[in-house]
This record gives sequence, structure tokens and C-alpha cells, in this order.
Amino acid sequence: MSNERLKIENNKGHKLQAYLELPANQKPSYFAIFAHCFTCSSTLSAVKNISRSLTNHGFGVVRFDFTGLGRSEGEFADSHFSANVDDLIAVNDYLTENYEAPALLVGHSLGGAAVLVAASKLNNIKAVATIGAPATVNHVKHLFSHGIEDIKQKGKVEVNIGGRPFKIDEDFVSDFDKTDLPAIVKSLRKPLLILHSPIDTIVGIKNAEQLYHNAHHPKSFVTLDDADHLLSNTRDSLYAGDIIGSWVQRYFEPKENKMLDTGGEQLVAHLNLRNDNFTTTIQTSKHNFIADEPDSVGGDDFGPSPYDFLSAGLAACTVMTLKLYAERKQWDLQEVYAHITYSKKHSDDLMLDIESPKRIDHLSKKLTFIGNLDDSQKQRLKEIASKCPVHKTLQSEVIIDTELI
Repeated sequence: MSNERLKIENNKGHKLQAYLELPANQKPSYFAIFAHCFTCSSTLSAVKNISRSLTNHGFGVVRFDFTGLGRSEGEFADSHFSANVDDLIAVNDYLTENYEAPALLVGHSLGGAAVLVAASKLNNIKAVATIGAPATVNHVKHLFSHGIEDIKQKGKVEVNIGGRPFKIDEDFVSDFDKTDLPAIVKSLRKPLLILHSPIDTIVGIKNAEQLYHNAHHPKSFVTLDDADHLLSNTRDSLYAGDIIGSWVQRYFEPKENKMLDTGGEQLVAHLNLRNDNFTTTIQTSKHNFIADEPDSVGGDDFGPSPYDFLSAGLAACTVMTLKLYAERKQWDLQEVYAHITYSKKHSDDLMLDIESPKRIDHLSKKLTFIGNLDDSQKQRLKEIASKCPVHKTLQSEVIIDTELI
């Protein structure tokens, strides 16, 4: 996944901090915009994880900070709901002018309400997904209700929202009553996916029910089970992103995934050191996947480790080779499992008679066969398992040429 920082000017002249996430081949099939939750920012881990998941489905994703939040210019008091919608439209226009008109809007919490309203105004938006969104815009007013009376007397007051101080005024408060979200959802004729946790204590599950009831088909609902409102568990946000990326494919025409010009190589791995720790996107001409390091060595564990992929290559080649051999022999091999473990072992433990004892790379391969096979057939299959191409490669002298492009 590639990350590009953008500065997008809204209709008030404020510069909005934004990030454009691209898939590994740098050529998205479609573009999406992500709207974060109330008082949050685009750097919230859930926002980044969902964006990363969408890039794995071929999307280019812009995540940005609303006016007065994160690193965007302006005051928080200017970041009322209508301004959030205007910011979304400004980002939409920027993408349309500089890249390609976005087709998907994704919004979290109040950002979910904002994308519903924006989608009703933008013809280029083909689908909408909301996460923990309220059914009415003024739902969020309870978060700062303790300061509303003071506003009437003082004009502008500082309130505490989620443990942080924000200054708001009467225009900020009254703006939340101006939007009839249920009516907008009823008139929205675009595919809608609603994701919500049944134990959400900030925006209750009843909101999802009301949104779904007001919406027209095609509409879908996916429960986020035991997730909290902010999707603070990485597993929940990655799941949400994968669900959205898979769901929306039904409504978009598939596009050919063109590979980066890598001089005819088989695949490319890309790591953005500034943003992704060890998380590496790997792209072939038709497939992409994620590699990472486990938590134990400082990684985020978003995907298999490099040695997992090494073991996976051996395991996959082994079972495929055994399939071909058994079919040629017309043996009743119905299923085969290859269990692989990579480790470093000392030559003495392996009982190797070598001049200079040392630690050696070791791969353990254990096989399980399902089918009506006698002992001699199983023994022969075990021998064939050592003849698969990857097995032979790993046991031969390998030369790796490295050059700069």
C-alpha cells in the first residue's frame, strides 16, 4: 500500500489534511473517500486499517481530517455537520479534478451520517457504507449537552468531549437540527451497507435498525459482534474493511488489475517505511496479499511472515505435485495435508556428520493422506513429496541476482 499526503482546500479556504492510499500496483480500479467519526481524525487506527483493507480490494482511498480536527485548518466550532458534508464534497471535487471521480463513500459514526448526505448530492457516488452511524444527525448533541445552556448565555464555550476540550458556539449546536437524515436515507437510491455492533454504547444498535428500515434495496446489514464503537480492536477494523471491499464488488464493474511495469518480473513487494512498520503489500499480475512480522518481533501481524510464505510455497507445491501423481496413477487420494515448520537447528541435533558443526536452516514436512491407500502407496507418495519443484529448489544451490531499477 502506498501513502501520499494531500492538502485539499474546502469552500471556506481551509486546507484539509488528507492521505491518499493506493494499492500495490499504484493503479486503483476505483476511488473511495473515508469520513472519520465525530472529534476523531484520519490517523485513528481503525481508519487506517479499513483504508488498507480497501486498497487490497483495488481501491484508492482518501482519508482526511474534517475542518478543525487532526491537522486540518480551521476551528472546531466551524466543523459543524453541514461543514463536514461540505468538506466531503470538496474532497470529492479534488479527486474528480486530479485523479478520478470517487465511486464509494465510507463513513464511521457521525462520518457515516455525513456520507449519506453527501451521497445524496453527488451523482458519481455509486455505493455507500456506514459503520456505527446514527439514524439522526442530532444524536451527537448529547455529547456536549452539558454546555448548551452556557452557550445561550456566553455565545461560545469550551466543552469536554471524549476527554478533550473543544470550543463550540450556538451555530455549531443548531446546525445538527437542520438535516432530516431519515428523509435523505429514504430518498437515497444507491446500494447501502450498514455495519454496526450490537454492544455499541455510543451509538446504539437501534440506529442501525432505523437506517435499514428507512433505506431502499439494495441494502445490507452486517453485525460487528463484540466490537466497540471506535473499532479499537485491529481485528474488527480489518474485518470491516474486508467486508466493505467484498460487498461493493457486486455493484461495480470489474476492471483488469494491471501490474506495475517491473520489467517482466513475476511479482513486486512494496513497503512504505513511514506509515506501515513492517506491513508489506505483495502484488502479482492477478493477485495481492499482505506480509508482516508477528507482534513478538515488533510487527503488526497483519499477514504471514516472510518465512511463512517460504513454507507456504513448499506446502502448496507439495500437495499440488501429489495430486498430479495420484491422478496419473489413478490412486484414491482424496485429500492431502502438508504441515510445514521452519526453524534453525544445530547440525549436531540433526545428527549430521560435517567438519564444522553449525546452525542450519531446517524445514519439517509432515504429510497426512485421506483416501483408500495401502502402505506402499503412502510410502511412494512420501517419496514424491520430496520431488516437487519447490522442494528441489530449496535443496539446490540457488543464485540470487540483485540490481537497482
